[in-house]
Amino acid sequence: MALTGGIASGKTTVAKWIAQQGIDCIDADVIARQIVEPGQDALKAICQHFGKQVLTADGHLNRRQLRDYIFNHPEQRHWLENCLHPRIKNLIDEQLLRTSKTPYTLLIVPLLIESGFDKLADRILVVDIDPQQQLKRICQRDQVVMEQAEQIVASQSTRQERLAIADDVIYNDGSLAELKQKTMAVHRQYLQLAQAKFA
Repeated sequence: MALTGGIASGKTTVAKWIAQQGIDCIDADVIARQIVEPGQDALKAICQHFGKQVLTADGHLNRRQLRDYIFNHPEQRHWLENCLHPRIKNLIDEQLLRTSKTPYTLLIVPLLIESGFDKLADRILVVDIDPQQQLKRICQRDQVVMEQAEQIVASQSTRQERLAIADDVIYNDGSLAELKQKTMAVHRQYLQLAQAKFA
């Protein structure tokens, strides 16, 4: 099962609650951070392409610097995705083979459509949020101005595109308690589906 949603939609909270039920989770963002650690070939390739200005003084990837550069040079996004996505997919495939010991495995991929990783999932769960609420959350959480928040949202697939590929949707339009209730309902549904599949 794959979990996705726009930035600041609440998908991290949903994933945390599902993980607390003992479900194996594979987070593409965690893998994406691992493959650009110092010494990894992805970081070397990024450094060769963008120059040393995308590194911190201690040789780590300066994410903010790279993000700002990509926003100002959107044509470079394609190169970066071609560099990272195949490496991320290989590690996801490895982890799926190694860790699938629970009734279902949750694959958490914020950029599910953009990466093409939706092909890896039996079902797709989308956490959806009102666009105005989303922008407000980005500004508060990431300490950015509204214009930059709008740019971040525009760089991802649209709300309509995500909803079009969804098998299941959690609308994050209420309290945390309501979000948890909806999450647990989907979790129970997935347990039943897994049970039926292997019956």
